[in-house]
Amino acid sequence: MSFADKTLNCRDCNAEFVFTIGEQEFYVEKGFTNEPSRCPECRRANKARRQPEGGNSYGGGFGGQRQDRQMYSATCSECGKPTEVPFQPKPDRPVYCNDCFRSNRPPRQYDRY
Repeated sequence: MSFADKTLNCRDCNAEFVFTIGEQEFYVEKGFTNEPSRCPECRRANKARRQPEGGNSYGGGFGGQRQDRQMYSATCSECGKPTEVPFQPKPDRPVYCNDCFRSNRPPRQYDRY
């Protein structure tokens, strides 16, 4: 698939902005199917309006605040290095560090393209 810079119009301020080749590749990599409808400035402003003051960008119905996740110490079943996981490890199930987990998981559907 080949890409070329595209000039789009912002739906909020009607200004022209460029949807670059790099942005298009990023959208395909993430599985996004729609082009951006807002310019970068309006995207930032829209995100700031949705974000609670002093909060973070996590949603989830808890007033926009994300609860700290309890982490558990474990040893990677594949490489043996110490790691932390967000669940209580069970002795009969393997536990992997981030690197080993990534190399063992099946590819996501959009990874195949």
